[in-house]
Amino acid sequence: MAKHLKGATAVETHSAILDLIRSSGVVSRIELADRSGLTGASISRIVKQLLTEGLIVEVGFGDRTGGKRRTLLQLNARSRHAVGVSLDFASITYLVTDLSGEVIARLDADGTGHDTPATVIPRVAAELEGLVGSAGIDRATVMGIGIAVAGRQDNAHQVLRGNPHSEDWELFDIEDTLSTATDLPVVVENDSTCAAIGEFWVGRIPASADFATVYLATGFGLGLVTNGDIYRGSSSNVGEIGHMVLDVNGPPCWCGSQGCLEMLAAPARIVERALEQPGLAAELGLEGEPGTVRQDAERIARAAASDHEQALAVVEESAFYLSRALVSVTNLLDLDQIILAGPGFGAAGEIYLRRIWQDLERLSFVRAVHPTKVGLSKSSDISAALGAASLVLHSRLTPHQTSSRLALAAR
Repeated sequence: MAKHLKGATAVETHSAILDLIRSSGVVSRIELADRSGLTGASISRIVKQLLTEGLIVEVGFGDRTGGKRRTLLQLNARSRHAVGVSLDFASITYLVTDLSGEVIARLDADGTGHDTPATVIPRVAAELEGLVGSAGIDRATVMGIGIAVAGRQDNAHQVLRGNPHSEDWELFDIEDTLSTATDLPVVVENDSTCAAIGEFWVGRIPASADFATVYLATGFGLGLVTNGDIYRGSSSNVGEIGHMVLDVNGPPCWCGSQGCLEMLAAPARIVERALEQPGLAAELGLEGEPGTVRQDAERIARAAASDHEQALAVVEESAFYLSRALVSVTNLLDLDQIILAGPGFGAAGEIYLRRIWQDLERLSFVRAVHPTKVGLSKSSDISAALGAASLVLHSRLTPHQTSSRLALAAR
């Protein structure tokens, strides 16, 4: 389907053509004109500039169709790079990708824990600089840094508002501080939205799909893409499924409510339920400390995946609550597809997948109209970091979703 570019700015038009080349694999100038609705002269002018900038290359000729053979164009994937960082309590993941989203380098490091921003940000700057250098990447080709974070965001002031692990992050400007430390443009985005962007960017989802990515790390989040557009809500706080109330008499949540999904089904709750069974905790070697929740939850997940009866019951309880939340989300949004992503699913991903699929088949309001597909991300453990890097690429290549904050930072 042709992209309608009438009335678009020059930057938007160039970005749209670059994105067409990226998504097409190889394409001729004539095909670009047909798909974009622009004149041949406009396409020639834009292509010339993209070639000059090194963003695309000519890669041979297509079949002859009457006149001279058509020169084929392709994205020059290694001409630019992006850094993606998933900033989480339990772990920090760094990725460097090329323009196509292919991962060039990766680093896994200790999480933020209860450390203050004054400690974490210099460490992040040093670790990502080290990763770029060790990968042999020309720093001049790095377009920017995307940061995936959890918690309430206040984009009007570019700060976080509310972090359950440390009050020091309250009102802290991650973007400006890290940009100053690295001399690179920085954009901060919700981790679940990043995961959705990553799935869309690497081409696993059709451009016309309405889909959600459920992201599970320390807590739950949900990223939404509708007809190829990221949906962020009025303040980039869309998709806080972890704070959907499922039990009005349930345990209190740090957000101020009670009975939230996060309190009933997140990794910390899984570990808590397992620790209530001393025999299970001892058998699996659970440590039961705040800093070991991720490791303990993974031990339980592996046991559940191996059909350990007690461990399986604990994980299935979590899957039950998540499934019921997703039935409600699907009834509200009429989704085509749901992707499960994030390190929290780990070895137990298939257990969640099975329960969610069964409940959607049985309880979804639209089940008689169309199925809602459910699947596991192929890059689950790095999905937020990959999406954060993709956010930088997205802002450069996809005009209707350009991040004004990244664009301003780059000036």
